[in-house]
Amino acid sequence: MNYWLVKSEPDVYHFDTLVKDKKTVWDGVRNFAARLHLKAMKKGDIVLFYHSTGEKAVVGIAKIVKEWYPEPGEPDWAVVELAPERKLKKPVTLAQVKADKRLSEMKLVKLSRLSVQPVTPAEFDMILAKSEEK
Repeated sequence: MNYWLVKSEPDVYHFDTLVKDKKTVWDGVRNFAARLHLKAMKKGDIVLFYHSTGEKAVVGIAKIVKEWYPEPGEPDWAVVELAPERKLKKPVTLAQVKADKRLSEMKLVKLSRLSVQPVTPAEFDMILAKSEEK
């Protein structure tokens, strides 16, 4: 199992919308590196869901329920299907991530414009721990 992070502008697609929809096709990704990451995702992989505007923060956890296939109408691009797992107890902001030296190598910090990115198991665990802090 691998861990990932996907970004969405909450006014375009909010994590709460994913919860309501129960599943979504993650489409519209137009970056070659991000496309490679989509193609590497496997069913059951865990995904951190990040809101990229407003209070920039990891807000929820989803999972891959269908591996990549060509985007309908745009076959050069890839899509996967996500389903929500749960909302985090509290969001983990970009500022919190940047302030933690243990997360300094996280792609969210190093490659801030990349919309689909891998996350290490240690980074995933640290994000979850931060979401549980009081």
